[in-house]
Amino acid sequence: MTNDDFTPEPEFDDAVDTSAVAVDDPSDVDASFDLSSDAEAAADESADDDEVEIVDDPWTRPGAWYVVHTQSGYEKKVTANLNARIQSMNMEEKIYEIVIPMEEVDEFKNGRKQTVQKKVFPGYLLVRCQMDDDSWYCIRNTPGVTGFVGQTKHGQKPTPLSRREVQTFLAAKGDGTGGMPSRKKPKLEYEVGESVRVKEGPFADFAGTVAEINADHMKLKVLVNIFGRETLVEMDFSQVSKL
Repeated sequence: MTNDDFTPEPEFDDAVDTSAVAVDDPSDVDASFDLSSDAEAAADESADDDEVEIVDDPWTRPGAWYVVHTQSGYEKKVTANLNARIQSMNMEEKIYEIVIPMEEVDEFKNGRKQTVQKKVFPGYLLVRCQMDDDSWYCIRNTPGVTGFVGQTKHGQKPTPLSRREVQTFLAAKGDGTGGMPSRKKPKLEYEVGESVRVKEGPFADFAGTVAEINADHMKLKVLVNIFGRETLVEMDFSQVSKL
């Protein structure tokens, strides 16, 4: 073999050049990290968007909200009757939801505070539906329903609640079921001029008369007869009881 017959293999030189480029050009490595950071940021933004989207708002649910008047004290019975009619008449695609607005109220009985569930609007239901002749007939003719609120004359469709009213009466709960927000407020069991007995403190077992009620701070001012003289004493609701 002569020197003229020898041909060097080009792959060796290409491999060296490619390797040199890969090692000597650090910008490619930095770029890869930048892309990774951008991807993570985009993923975080996407996750934040998803969190915002799952917030429940009764106003954005299908249909509109209407107020239905019922016989007072029969709200639960009417709700059961209406649910039965919705199923029997196949109205699930038009009548979506029935709510008895409730709120938590602090009551004071025998000097003790307890939180109870109370109807916000006794004698009324809130119904979310797609209002047409069929849904109107189904709801209006349910046993216990006396009519719609906002229907001025026969044959006219009732007026739905406004956005502000929906958000006030049906602020979303954490479980997404709707209902009134928790609104703590004392239900006054005492009246000005009423006789009470002091249960604790320096005037325990003294009798007195309620002179003033401060519902915001849950306090009473009581006229107590001390040594033959009436003295005005401020006390908590829990410190007194009815005679």
